[in-house]
Amino acid sequence: MMEPARIVHRQIWRESGLSLGSRSIPEETAVALTYNGGTYAVMMTTPQDLEDFAVGFSLSEGVISSSADIDSLDIMRLADGFELRMWLSKPKADRLQDRRRHIAGPTGCGLCGIDSIAEAMRPAAVVGRHGRQFSSERIMAAMQKLRLLQKLNIETRAVHAAALWDFTSGIVALREDVGRHNALDKLSGALAHASVVANNGIILLTSRISVETVQKSAVIGAPVMVSVSAPTALAVRMADAAGITLAAIARADGLEVFTHPYRISSEAVVNVASQ
Repeated sequence: MMEPARIVHRQIWRESGLSLGSRSIPEETAVALTYNGGTYAVMMTTPQDLEDFAVGFSLSEGVISSSADIDSLDIMRLADGFELRMWLSKPKADRLQDRRRHIAGPTGCGLCGIDSIAEAMRPAAVVGRHGRQFSSERIMAAMQKLRLLQKLNIETRAVHAAALWDFTSGIVALREDVGRHNALDKLSGALAHASVVANNGIILLTSRISVETVQKSAVIGAPVMVSVSAPTALAVRMADAAGITLAAIARADGLEVFTHPYRISSEAVVNVASQ
């Protein structure tokens, strides 16, 4: 298996002058996802947790309903990348033939190659009004913990993370990738492999929240998603329709809640007028 990071030599220019050194940077490689002998997608991704990526991508794309729909999964090392070779049960294979398409996208691109606006704008799964209430203080503590557990990002400062947190176990699973969508797909696959039910947890993200991030989170089933960066307007509308509590811009001094705020509480509520 290819290592997820590589040491490279570099020149360093600073005000004090020129120096030489080395730096760890994340690896990136082409990964083809194939089902029953046909290529469905080619994505650029970090070469680790590829089995999780295969399962999570298949779930979020609607190719499968559960990991049990995959009869076999082989990771094939190729000269210029990897092939995630999957064989589906017959009902899923027949359905896939009806909607087969090919994607060739840059790092983290999840919409490249979709051949209709309706497909790109598909409604997210509705999470509903279930889910317990979380304190803003606990969410902030979870986000701080996430930063400390990002091993590849601590080494390279160049990858995204997606994690699931709950009251009982804290951070249940965490996955990293150069692509923000890929990290979330890997998390989805890891949770599916472990048969983790996410409906009482929070998805933690280190990237901006896009519409597809909301769609993928809804497939996982967590009622709350929190990110260090801002959402797009479309992502806010999608999260609202899906019943997801969307919090973002989670920094050391607090966070902002954009949809379904009833799931987040605090001992001290401060109303800040918009600037």
